[in-house]
Amino acid sequence: MKRWSLFASAVSLCALLAAGCSTLDERQREWIFQPSDRSWGNTAAMTAGMQDVWIDFQSSVTGQPARLHGLWLGDAPMSPDRPVMLYLHGARYNVAGSAPRIQRMHELGFSVLAIDYRGFGKSTKALPSEDSAREDARAAWDWLAAKYPKQHRYIFGHSLGGAIGIDLASHVKDESGVIVESTFTSITDVVSSFKWGWLPFSALVTQRFEAINKVKTIGSPLLVVHGSNDTLINPTLGRKLYDAATGPKMFVLVEGGSHHNTNSIGEVQYKAALSQLFQMKEPAPVLASDEAAPVAVPAPAPRAPTAREVRARAPRTMQAI
Repeated sequence: MKRWSLFASAVSLCALLAAGCSTLDERQREWIFQPSDRSWGNTAAMTAGMQDVWIDFQSSVTGQPARLHGLWLGDAPMSPDRPVMLYLHGARYNVAGSAPRIQRMHELGFSVLAIDYRGFGKSTKALPSEDSAREDARAAWDWLAAKYPKQHRYIFGHSLGGAIGIDLASHVKDESGVIVESTFTSITDVVSSFKWGWLPFSALVTQRFEAINKVKTIGSPLLVVHGSNDTLINPTLGRKLYDAATGPKMFVLVEGGSHHNTNSIGEVQYKAALSQLFQMKEPAPVLASDEAAPVAVPAPAPRAPTAREVRARAPRTMQAI
């Protein structure tokens, strides 16, 4: 009787999973992306000076027209030596929630295009998925390449955006480099790192984000940055992702960095890594349109001292002679 009860329970569980697989998939997408049109704290006010960008394309995932909203932070006129960056944010908040990080990347020398995936902010309303986010990133990359074909172009991803960025870099061949921060190897590895990770959830995961397999095919230099105090994505996952990469690469562990502030407190380490891995120079200060460039004024030629000045400056022993 006991064996039959166990068998019946197993059959019932399989039936429930088969009947509810679409619901299971939707719940995973909601849990992983947590799509929102809200920004974090007062970050929306920090988008002042950023320009709205709209990217329209026909989605092969849904078969419907799609529109992405993005923020652009660049210089006018654009210097031919200034690289451009596609910024891919993580879960929960819209693109305005990344305004502080966008500004810091701009200060580090990049002109930045940051986008919202479908389901976030002002982009097309939909429940995002791994496939749709992948398509959104590619549409934004194509827009950036068409707009700035002669600039060096980089991919940046934070947290979930890092996995999306690695996927993008594994499919395109015109990126100059990839930067990921607080990123993981796969969703199943993230789940396994939780206290209840011993449960057999792996077979039920539909949104896998297996960056660990895709990072091996990236040909451009890869910078992996992680905070030592990241309690959401364990730093060992960032290190494991770095170890799997086969191209030029660098791993930066920011002591004291959390899942959210590593970009801020690790700015000095960022500058050093960008210089060493990407040979980037520190950007020159940008002048306001009504600010005149400083003019170098030559110092006057030194005047020969008089005999009296020579005697006055000489040691007393010399003056007595």
